[in-house]
Amino acid sequence: MRKQLSSAATGILLLVGVSAAAAQDVIIQPEQDTVIREYVKKKPMASVSLLGVELNIGTALPDTVELYEVPDVQYRYVVVDGRTVLVDPGTRKIVKVYD
Repeated sequence: MRKQLSSAATGILLLVGVSAAAAQDVIIQPEQDTVIREYVKKKPMASVSLLGVELNIGTALPDTVELYEVPDVQYRYVVVDGRTVLVDPGTRKIVKVYD
């Protein structure tokens, strides 16, 4: 009986982990990506420096970082250390890093 409960608990934890990982995957459609790239190119912003913050998908940016709107797109952008990053304004997490 314990073995069955242990196996069931392991399975549930695995499913929860997979669901959480899938929630972080943001898919930006090619058309939307083009709109974002063109807008950012037309509206360049000064780069900010964030010591100790890695520019990885899922990294949350501090509240002190100002995010800029891209019209008709749910995400915001900011230039950090010369790289444009797309950010979810609700969580402040990076969803895409442009090189």
